[in-house]
Amino acid sequence: MSTTTTPTDGTAPATRRYVRLLPGDPAPWFRQATAANPRFSFDTVAGRYIVLLFHLSAGDGLSRAALDAVAANRHLFDDAKVSFFGVTLDREDSRQGRVPDMIPGIRHFLDFDGTVARAYGAVPETAETVTPEDTRRFWLILDPMLRVLDVVAMRPDGADRDAVLKRIADLPPVARFAGRPIQAPVLFLPHVFEPALCRRLIDHYESVGGRESGFMRDVDGKTTLVHDHSHKRRRDVEIADAALIRETQARIRRRVVPEIRKVHQFEVTRMERYLIGCYEAADQGHFRPHRDNTTRGTAHRRFAVSINLNDDFEGGDVFFPEYGPDGMVPPPGGAVVFSCSLLHSVRPVTRGRRFAFLPFLYDEAAARLRSENNQFLADGIGSYRDGLPPEDRSSET
Repeated sequence: MSTTTTPTDGTAPATRRYVRLLPGDPAPWFRQATAANPRFSFDTVAGRYIVLLFHLSAGDGLSRAALDAVAANRHLFDDAKVSFFGVTLDREDSRQGRVPDMIPGIRHFLDFDGTVARAYGAVPETAETVTPEDTRRFWLILDPMLRVLDVVAMRPDGADRDAVLKRIADLPPVARFAGRPIQAPVLFLPHVFEPALCRRLIDHYESVGGRESGFMRDVDGKTTLVHDHSHKRRRDVEIADAALIRETQARIRRRVVPEIRKVHQFEVTRMERYLIGCYEAADQGHFRPHRDNTTRGTAHRRFAVSINLNDDFEGGDVFFPEYGPDGMVPPPGGAVVFSCSLLHSVRPVTRGRRFAFLPFLYDEAAARLRSENNQFLADGIGSYRDGLPPEDRSSET
């Protein structure tokens, strides 16, 4: 997607190489600071339309006019259908409060190292220093899958502002962004666990008692367990009973692994976690949008499996924001199986408790990666052992 060319806005020389995104291209993922979050993960905003404005400095008159137009049309940026992100290279924007980040639906990336600007073609790819003449200022409109819909160059006469705002106002509902509802690329498998096994797993959870569940983030180069109830609220039991582990392995091997082989041409040989999770209505159990393989300590994970154990609850559906808002609730013993790289979320349970068995699956190449990344696990996280214990192999016992 890189090219050597003069941008359409005529503001940069042809001797520089710029990334050039076109409609249909996937937008690059990145992590960058906002005023509220020093490491905002851009990939987690999928599931709504995104407007990116590479204004680069709110101190510039043309950029200021564009930002004022956004503020004047605040109603368009509701964080449900559309979110806005400005991108600035100018530290004075932060120091002088020119890009406040406390308005829902309107945020700004403080891209002072140029990470985002280079990835999107607002500045040259390899330039050590950037002059105003090197920059390209433009709007990008992304669909809920974070693919480019439109690229609109900023213009001295401000015509770009009217064009972008009209385009946003005319966007179809998120559920029909592709022209029709679309199916997330997941497997929906009934009859993975029989009713008696579902009951035994719930009884096992009740007898042991769940512990507060966290999630993984990379902090200072180490994969660290984090707790944040605004992001995730669930209680878990890790199964230690060898016989019960063997029973879950047997069902996964017989009823899930062949489907993954058929659909994805992937040979599962390993299973990680024998975990029963419980989302409770009493504390609004939920898990906000996330991916399961974005840290060094989880990079080996290939497929996630969510097997419902009961149905006497409401809410708690699993959904995939990149593919629309419709959620999935398998029947007791049924599974949703999906790539760990898909953005997914669990909506709050509003009545009762949802119990689920939640392992990850992978192969021998991923097992080697898991072992290599052992060095990046923070203190307090159990080290991965070469070869893994036998009970971690889905093809054994």
